[in-house]
Amino acid sequence: MTASSEPARGAGVPTRAGRGGPATPKTSAAAAFALVFGVAALISVLTVILSWFGLILGIIGVILGIVGLKMAGRPGVTGRGVAIGGLVLSALAVLIGLAFAAGITTVLNDEGAVDRIQREVDDLRDRLD
Repeated sequence: MTASSEPARGAGVPTRAGRGGPATPKTSAAAAFALVFGVAALISVLTVILSWFGLILGIIGVILGIVGLKMAGRPGVTGRGVAIGGLVLSALAVLIGLAFAAGITTVLNDEGAVDRIQREVDDLRDRLD
C-alpha cells in the first residue's frame, strides 16, 4: 500500500466539541470496579477467614460486571473485556464462598464431626502442655 491509498490518521473518528482533537473512548467505570471487586472478593474468599466478606464483594462485583457489560455496548464506551474479567472473578468468588459456607454448615450440623474436631483440639492442647 502506498501512503496516498491509506486513510488519513484519525479519519472517521468523531471529535469533541470545542477541542478539535479525536474523541478517545472511555472505559466503563462499572467494568473497572467489577474487576477490582472481583479480585478483592477472590482474595478474601481464599483466606477462608474473610470468606463472608468476599462473598459480599463477589455479589457486588457480579452486579457491577453486568452493568459494565451493558455500558460497554454504548457508543464511545469500552471495557467489555474488563467487565467480563470482573464478572468471571466475582462469580468464581461467589461460588467458592458458597462452597465454604455449605461445607462449614454441613460440618457444624454433623454432631460426629464436631466431636471429632473437639477431640483433635483437645489432643493438640495436651501435646502443648
